[in-house]
Amino acid sequence: MLAPNNITDKQPAFIFIGIPGLENLHIWISIPFCLLYFMALMGNSVLLLLVKTEQSLHEPQFYFLAMLALTDLGLSLSTLPTVLGTFWIGAPQIGLPACLTQMFFIHTLSSVESGILVAMAFDRLVAICFPLSYPRILTSHAIVCLSGVAFIRGAVLLVPLPFFLSNFSFCRDNILSHSYCYYSDLLTLACGDITFSSAYGMIFVLCTFVVDALFIIISYLKILITVLRLGASDRGLRSMQTCACHLCTVLIFYLPLISLAVMHRYTPGTPPLLYATMSNIYLLLTPLLNPLVYSLKSRQIQATLQRRFWVQRVTAGE
Repeated sequence: MLAPNNITDKQPAFIFIGIPGLENLHIWISIPFCLLYFMALMGNSVLLLLVKTEQSLHEPQFYFLAMLALTDLGLSLSTLPTVLGTFWIGAPQIGLPACLTQMFFIHTLSSVESGILVAMAFDRLVAICFPLSYPRILTSHAIVCLSGVAFIRGAVLLVPLPFFLSNFSFCRDNILSHSYCYYSDLLTLACGDITFSSAYGMIFVLCTFVVDALFIIISYLKILITVLRLGASDRGLRSMQTCACHLCTVLIFYLPLISLAVMHRYTPGTPPLLYATMSNIYLLLTPLLNPLVYSLKSRQIQATLQRRFWVQRVTAGE
């Protein structure tokens, strides 16, 4: 294990903890991790391909789904090198520049995903509560604008974080609690006054995830009121079915995110094993489960997969 960083060290190195107490089993743990990463990459790639090539999926809700899949691909590729390096290759060390780069992409893509979930909630709100105005509101220009705002907001708000950390010296133990670089984790290792950096991190959370979560909640309250007014009609049932996928995706994304943020800020005595478990759930299972949820819940995606599979099977049989 590396020694603690010297306070004058300009380029400190950090060590990922992996799963504490199971260091001897890391090579075996890497096997399911490799499988999960492969499934996440394949699932999101298939979704992107379906939305691009299938004419019936050329609708706003599926365009947003494609952007969600693209973001999940980015998250998986951002964490894959250090996670597999820690568990499979046994090379858990990373330098500060690489760590800050990974941290920027992880947090930026998480913010972008949150923004896309808001756009998807807005899409469902307009489709269910204002169906006659849907084609006029959700135009191609509106889709590009909503997606662009999500990407720009994430990148602009996250740019200062690497600069904050690069100006600190790291004189404490250089062991990180996760298998990737996380802002709060790095900040706890920094020496000096971190009040401003910590406050900015809190402001970022409030301006992105909290605001996004409130908008999603308000949107679905409005949707619920509209559906209750429709009663047990076919339109009401279809409306609930189209919202089920998005609600599952929201829960999959926000529950691990909130749990991890709460543990970092308010429960410093949390066992390292729980930290490691929650961090892997946050950035590994989310990209994996999103394609599965939409494949199992969306009738249009199911029909597209069945049709393509049937055509390929018939062609192979001939």
